[in-house]
Amino acid sequence: MWALGIGAFAIGTGEFVIMGLLPEVATDIGVTIPQAGHVISAYALGVVIGAPVLAVAAATWGRRALLVALMLAFALGNFASAAAPGYASLNALRFVAGMPHGTYFGVAALVAAALAAPGQRARAIGLVMSGLTLATLLGVPLAAWLGQHFGWRAAFVLVGAIALLAAGLIQRTLPALPAPAGASPLRELGALRNKQVWLTLGIGAIGFGGLFSVFSYVKPTMIEVAGLPLAGVPVVLALFGLGMVVGNVLGSRLADRALMPTVGGMLVWSIVVLLAYVFTAQSVVLGSINIFLIGTTVAIGPALQLRLMDVAGEAQVLAAALNHSAFNTANALGAWLGGLAIAAGLGWTATGWVGALLALAGLGVFAWALADAREHPAAGRKGPVRITP
Repeated sequence: MWALGIGAFAIGTGEFVIMGLLPEVATDIGVTIPQAGHVISAYALGVVIGAPVLAVAAATWGRRALLVALMLAFALGNFASAAAPGYASLNALRFVAGMPHGTYFGVAALVAAALAAPGQRARAIGLVMSGLTLATLLGVPLAAWLGQHFGWRAAFVLVGAIALLAAGLIQRTLPALPAPAGASPLRELGALRNKQVWLTLGIGAIGFGGLFSVFSYVKPTMIEVAGLPLAGVPVVLALFGLGMVVGNVLGSRLADRALMPTVGGMLVWSIVVLLAYVFTAQSVVLGSINIFLIGTTVAIGPALQLRLMDVAGEAQVLAAALNHSAFNTANALGAWLGGLAIAAGLGWTATGWVGALLALAGLGVFAWALADAREHPAAGRKGPVRITP
């Protein structure tokens, strides 16, 4: 589990560190900061496209071999990114680096759940996901510090090195888990015929977008509205990361006890804390506390991952990988809609309203999923396919 978590730590650090190094990247490759921001979108696009493509293509692979291959590909993508000579090549290489992301998390979640004790599947998934949440608290600040002192390319070298370490640990510690009997690309594509799979993905893609609506603009909001000194920004970001760690731990435990109530409850909680941000962002102290609470909404992640495993039947890998495509869709959707609200002159705190509306829309999809499951109970209880050493 810890080896899988280190892989998640590498991916999380690689995904988020660029956000703090855009000025350095822009200066080095000779573009504006908004143009440098395109590398973030390129990575996210790689996740969205790579997750289903690689999941289907590698349906028959043994789980350990697949996880090692994905982590090696991620390492190679980051080493290559560090050597990118210009704007176009950096965007292309960040797209490539993002491709293993979703499939790695999907397969790692399946393996963790398969090896978990009865009644602790969500906690096992949460342990793997803790690598991603810890990356926001520890990995990203470390890589950002390295990038600021030794150049942004050094940050990607660090990420690649962590990924190589993870690949070695996975190869050494993970049992040789085979693909389920009869696994094939065609069977994986069968997940796309299941309405419950699409509804669960919709909950994440829409309902989770509120977090990104706020977080994408948290720095200018806290500086311009609350009067936060620039030196205080790392503290606020650390509080957000701490909230993610706490939310991941609590959410995985709650999901093991009551899966669907956890999903619905976290959407309601998201509405509350995102709405509160509209008013608390006027204060440095209250706004910072609120940002910590917004970070806890990541608790919905393990629950949605487990729900997908329960409704996907035999198409486990594709469904699990698509969960991370959904989360990256939420990232793009939340940031885009939040930006539209700000550009329309509604103010920096309008991102809280946008986030709450997205969470409310996600709650609507959740209600639709519940109604459909009651109408077609077999579709909502396909159950996971167990894989054993």
